[in-house]
Amino acid sequence: MSTVRTEDHDAGVRLVTLDRPPANAIDEELLVDLGAVLDEAKSDDTVRAVILTGAGRFLSGGFDLTTPRRDEPATRRLHQLYRDTHLALLELPKPTIAMVQGHAIAGGTILALACDYRLGLDGDYKVGLNEVAIGASFPRIALEIVRLRLTHGRAAELLLGAALYPASQAVRLGIVDELLPADQLESTVLRRAARMGAFPRQSYAHTKAALIADAVRSVHAETGAEAQAAAAVWTTEESRAARAAQRKKLEG
Repeated sequence: MSTVRTEDHDAGVRLVTLDRPPANAIDEELLVDLGAVLDEAKSDDTVRAVILTGAGRFLSGGFDLTTPRRDEPATRRLHQLYRDTHLALLELPKPTIAMVQGHAIAGGTILALACDYRLGLDGDYKVGLNEVAIGASFPRIALEIVRLRLTHGRAAELLLGAALYPASQAVRLGIVDELLPADQLESTVLRRAARMGAFPRQSYAHTKAALIADAVRSVHAETGAEAQAAAAVWTTEESRAARAAQRKKLEG
């Protein structure tokens, strides 16, 4: 059973829903499923725009911290899947809109920021990038997405402060462009997606590619040594202890 569902709406709008209870946490299966859905949306001429959201109370809680420790080949595969899937989302030559209606934590916020436009629910949930607090490092693709979407000041606040914020702060932080009440969110997202999807395809794709070109080049320029240095941060004693404490907190 796939961890990602799709549903087609009028005007060529495809709704993509992460559905891996309870937190839509990121693992190999979700990345493979999302990558396949994005590839299909890219090649399907009937799809004019894509909306990304999450089932339940989360867009995504980020990397799944409950999985058993991976060996080195499995870790490399996970990092490659993460990079390729996020590049596919970032580079999709069609409008992408994140509909944030639940917790977007760590990798969940990155997924939202990878979309061209982001609308959120004016509700009771958390957003933020708390990786530093749990001893995690950011893959190059995640850092480039943050740099692309946020000012330096907001990026530093989120990345280095490593706090989780109420959704009411999401516009100030730049995570979403607008917050909407529950009875308006989905209809507004569908309407905006249809409007953007009606633009001439080649014009949108060319302009989008130019906007993200520097970020994409930086991701492709990452060396093996740089990727290994980032991955090594996860394996330090202090980092592992921080994640163990986080797991205990989540289980409690």
